[in-house]
Amino acid sequence: MGGQAVLEGVMMRGASKYAIAVRDPDGGIKVDIRDVPAWAERYRNIPVVRGVLSLGESLSLGYRALTWSANQQVPEEEQVSEKAMGWAVGVAVIVFSALFIVLPALAGDSLKHIFHGSFPVVEGIARLALFVVYLLAISRVRDIKRVFQYHGAEHKAIAAYENGVELTPKTAQQFTTAHVRCGTNFLLTVMVVAILVYSLIPRPNLPFVIASRIVLIPVIAGLSYEVIRLAARNVQRRWVRVLMRPGLWLQKLTTRQPGLDQLEVAIVSLRAVMSADQLAEVEARAGVLIPAVAPAV
Repeated sequence: MGGQAVLEGVMMRGASKYAIAVRDPDGGIKVDIRDVPAWAERYRNIPVVRGVLSLGESLSLGYRALTWSANQQVPEEEQVSEKAMGWAVGVAVIVFSALFIVLPALAGDSLKHIFHGSFPVVEGIARLALFVVYLLAISRVRDIKRVFQYHGAEHKAIAAYENGVELTPKTAQQFTTAHVRCGTNFLLTVMVVAILVYSLIPRPNLPFVIASRIVLIPVIAGLSYEVIRLAARNVQRRWVRVLMRPGLWLQKLTTRQPGLDQLEVAIVSLRAVMSADQLAEVEARAGVLIPAVAPAV
């Protein structure tokens, strides 16, 4: 199970389906259930490649989930088309490249005479510092605070399921908002892996440096996926838990404590993607029959 916070809701992904559940302006919960694309699954046994394709698939699902969730908060005549959202994403990619690729490269180049031979390290530290400042800045925006609360709700709902407790808002509330498989962990891992990979690349001039950073993004993403996958499978080992602590600490910036109403939305989304066996397991814990969630009309 995995997920993503969206506007006033949560997207959860299961083995074959993903669901978006949002709280609409009238206080009700709307749910949209769709099939997960199978193209990334075909390469699940090829290291690095599976990470690149899984990331691409996750970005695609996240884009669709954000578009759908945003449109549930406004009247039909004000809803955003997928084309308009695509343009917004395009602008975001350009801003991301400027902030987290070009600026760190400029910082590394400017300070290379002071920190001789440490260009990738300086660049990596600059990238991490910019990322933290960026998170602190956007966390002051009201709507983003709400998204971060739903992010916390997503983690708590999954933790409740994984720890075998009854799946209700009150029982889920007892768990932490941090989770080892969080995308924040992935981003931090990407930054560390980037330092190692970039240290192997020649730096004849600044344009080459920037171009190499962009071209190597899929490689770094694929390697980072393998690191996270290995860590998740060995999380019981002490040294793994120690290495994962910085990512868990960083999640304090990307999650907030949710309310019970937000946990309710996350749980609705989670139940919507469960298989029959998983639903039966949840029903057995609660001792009651949980009806299947129907897609929103």
